[in-house]
Amino acid sequence: MTQNSLGVAVIGAGMVGRAHAAGYRAASQLYDLDMPEIRLVAVADAHEPFAVDGAKRFGYQRAETSWQAIVDAPDIDVVSVAIANELHRPVVEALLAAGKHVLCEKPLAPSVDDAKAMVTAAEAADTVSAVGFSFRRTPGINAIREQLGAIGPVRHFNGHYWCDYAQNPGNPMSWRYKGGPGSGALADIGSHMVDLGEYLCGPIASVSGAVFQTFTTERPVPLGATVGHAAGAVGDTLEPVENEDIATFTATFASGAVGTFSISRISHGLPNGLGFEIFAADGAAAFDLNRPGEFTFADHGPDGKTNGFRSVLIGPQHPGIDKGIPMDFPSVGHGQNELFAWQARAFLDQVAGTGKLPPVPSLADGLHNLEILAAVTQSALNHGQAVSLI
Repeated sequence: MTQNSLGVAVIGAGMVGRAHAAGYRAASQLYDLDMPEIRLVAVADAHEPFAVDGAKRFGYQRAETSWQAIVDAPDIDVVSVAIANELHRPVVEALLAAGKHVLCEKPLAPSVDDAKAMVTAAEAADTVSAVGFSFRRTPGINAIREQLGAIGPVRHFNGHYWCDYAQNPGNPMSWRYKGGPGSGALADIGSHMVDLGEYLCGPIASVSGAVFQTFTTERPVPLGATVGHAAGAVGDTLEPVENEDIATFTATFASGAVGTFSISRISHGLPNGLGFEIFAADGAAAFDLNRPGEFTFADHGPDGKTNGFRSVLIGPQHPGIDKGIPMDFPSVGHGQNELFAWQARAFLDQVAGTGKLPPVPSLADGLHNLEILAAVTQSALNHGQAVSLI
C-alpha cells in the first residue's frame, strides 16, 4: 500500500478482464466508506488495442502490453489476473515475488501440480492472494445458504451450468479448446458449479459416473484477436479440439448428500445457464442465474392449501444488497457484473485489513477445486469409476 492508497491493475482485457476492471472502479463506492484511496493504474493485454480500450473505457491511467510491466511497476499494489489458464502460474508467481496482492481467475491453473506450486508461492509471500469464484457473492445463493440449517440436512444437490458458446462449429479456435480432457467445459464453467456445490453442501467425498463428450472435433483458426466467447473472422486452417463439450458426473458429499452435475458449452439458447436445486429433509430451494433477483424456496411454513415452492424477491434483508447497489431496495435487482464489483471490494478489504465482508476464496481453495476436477477427469477416463477425495 502506497501512502494510504492502493494502486490497482488488471492483466487481461478480454471478457472477464473487463469485468474485473469495472469491478475495481465501483468497489470503493460500495458498503462502508472506509477504503483507502483506490488508484486505477493500468490494464495490460498482449493485444494493444484491447489494453488501450480497457484503460480508457474504465478510467485507468495507462495501458500496457506485457504482464511483466505490471510486475515491475512500483505504483501497483493489487493485481487481477484474467488471462488464459496456462499463463496463470508464471504470472501469479512473478507478481507474488514482487510483493503484489493477487486475485487470480478460476480455474487456478492448468494442472494440480501447477496449482500446488502457486499455493506454495502464496504461503511464502507477505501479501494477500485469492481465486475468483465470483458466484459466491450472489445474494440469492447466500440467502439459500443461510436457510439450509432451518430446512434440515441436504439430501440432494442438482447443479447445472449450461452454455451455448461452443455450439457453432464455425466459431474460432481459442485457448478454451486446448489442454486435454477436463480442461474444456468442466474447467471453464464446471469449476464454478463444483465450487457452489461445496459452498452450499460441504466437502465432496467422492465422484463417479463421469462422462465426457466432444461433438466439435476441429475448429478454424482465427485471423485476428478474439475476445471471450465472441465469434470472429476465421481462415481455412483447422485445429483439433482437445477437450470436452459436455461433462456429467455424480458426487457424494461428506455429509452423505448426493450431488448430480451437468456441464455443457453446447446448450442451444442458453448463453449463461447456471442453476441448481437443493432438496433437504424439511424443505427445498432453487436458483437460476437468468433470474438473479430472486430464488425459490419451499418449507412447511405456509398452510397446506397453499404450500409449495414460492418466489422470494431479493432485497436489503438478503446478504450483499444493503449498500451493495446504488438503489438498495427490494426487487430492484442486480446482475452478474455486480458480482465482480462485490468480489473486488471484498478483496480490497482483505488487502487493506478493513474487511467486514466474507473473504474471497484462497489459492488453496482453488487448488482443492482443481483436485476435484482432476478426480472427475480420472473417472471419465476410466469408464465412470468412483474416485475418492477424502
